[in-house]
Amino acid sequence: MAQRRFFSSPLDQQRDQLDGCWELDCDIDPLILRARVLHRRGEVTWAVGLEQEVLPIV
Repeated sequence: MAQRRFFSSPLDQQRDQLDGCWELDCDIDPLILRARVLHRRGEVTWAVGLEQEVLPIV
């Protein structure tokens, strides 16, 4: 198992969270993750457009 550093950057923490997600067999589509980032940045128009791309066709 890899050793943890005493101090970690926010990017390291995000990687750790993502690794934890993969260990739990989470299957989050990269487009969904991108839409979340766009929402957080306030780019709502882009986020909504991207969300439309991942909606299932029924």
